[in-house]
Amino acid sequence: MISIEDRMMIHELISLHGHFVDEGKLDELSQVFSPDVIYDLDDFGFGALMGIDAVKNSAISLGDANPVGHHITNIVLSEGNEENTIYSKSKGIGIKTDGSCGSVIYEDIVKKLSGEWRITYRKVIPRRKPLSGKY
Repeated sequence: MISIEDRMMIHELISLHGHFVDEGKLDELSQVFSPDVIYDLDDFGFGALMGIDAVKNSAISLGDANPVGHHITNIVLSEGNEENTIYSKSKGIGIKTDGSCGSVIYEDIVKKLSGEWRITYRKVIPRRKPLSGKY
């Protein structure tokens, strides 16, 4: 069972991503991701970014094309197969400078490393169809 303390820490960890990126505090991403994080953008046609530096460089290269607001909601946690491993599924809303927005699903693997929770894997899945064709 995931303790309340761990749930709160993981929720805050996932929320910090949006704050750090939106504020341009890319050097703080080490508080969110493991050094060897895999940031999977396959569904956007960009492949997987390997490591925090790749995640930072991707954000820098996007420049003004980055959303001005990353809003992460609906965080659901479940126990992983390994000790100190949690699976997380959350939703993200990105607001662009022109006011347009998009919705994604984040599927994360979160691990406790040296006593601290970090995202070791994140898959970003765009939401493009209502009800996902299942109703």
